Amino acid sequence: MQEVIYGCMGLGGSWSDEPHGADHVEQAAAAVQAALDAGITLFDHADIYRSGKSEAVFGEVLAGTPGLRERIRLQTKCGIRLNERGLQTHYDLSRDAILERVEGSLKRLRTDYVDILLLHRPDPLADPAEVASAVGHLLAEGKIRQVGVSNMSAAQIEVLQDRLETPVVANQLEMSLLKRSWLESQVLVNHQEHLDYSFPHGTLEYCTRNNITLQAYGSLAKGVYTGAGQENPTSAEAATAELVAELAGEYGTSGESVLLGWLMKHPAGIAPVIGTVNPGRIRACADAARVATQLTRTDWYKIWISARGSNIP
Repeated sequence: MQEVIYGCMGLGGSWSDEPHGADHVEQAAAAVQAALDAGITLFDHADIYRSGKSEAVFGEVLAGTPGLRERIRLQTKCGIRLNERGLQTHYDLSRDAILERVEGSLKRLRTDYVDILLLHRPDPLADPAEVASAVGHLLAEGKIRQVGVSNMSAAQIEVLQDRLETPVVANQLEMSLLKRSWLESQVLVNHQEHLDYSFPHGTLEYCTRNNITLQAYGSLAKGVYTGAGQENPTSAEAATAELVAELAGEYGTSGESVLLGWLMKHPAGIAPVIGTVNPGRIRACADAARVATQLTRTDWYKIWISARGSNIP
């Protein structure tokens, strides 16, 4: 489904074990309301975000807002372990780990189920049959409704799908005007510049062919093109920010909606994930779907070529 998704990684305070406070719950409530005002109904989590506090503050908002759970959809991710067993980071998609982590997420979110469970990163030690067993168990218990993946290539999804008895419905990847490997890989086949990009070629096409929604995290490019980015932008970034502002005026919208609309115009059916906690910036994304429909082919290419800082081959 082509829509804007609200990413909740910024909610909950620090990444430490320090407990969250009432101010963090208030911040989450304001972000949720701004997202709803912008027409957003899918909220993206992960068990590791803010050491579990992103889910916890969201759960408090759910508990304190009667009827909210019925108005929204939730997804969360599992598969990454942080600062456990003497390792800063490692991956774990074993059956027991998936079941344990989903239980923890449901408890923090104060809900009986999530609409989509995403497998956060490829685990080289994961047995696809074991993953399928865990997913099947969670589906049978009604604790998840659908399953997806994150940061996976077409080949990795295909191996999983061979064992799963339910379709993979989403693949969440970093995709934006700034992080363009997904796009450049489409046009640089048989071109020297192809070597500059590592995006697994064919992944967009595989997802499109198999009705797997591409969820684009980092879609606002950290504000580089809308005035909230780094202090010393490159010449291409500065020129593109000017172009985005100019087009925002022409289309009667915000720079944020131009950036997201640019992504959503791609026929792969990209669903941008926005991560800002600023209510005004969240609401500024409300026009994205309209921009995607109205943005001309010429303007779409102008934005891309400007961000590249050089012409396409």
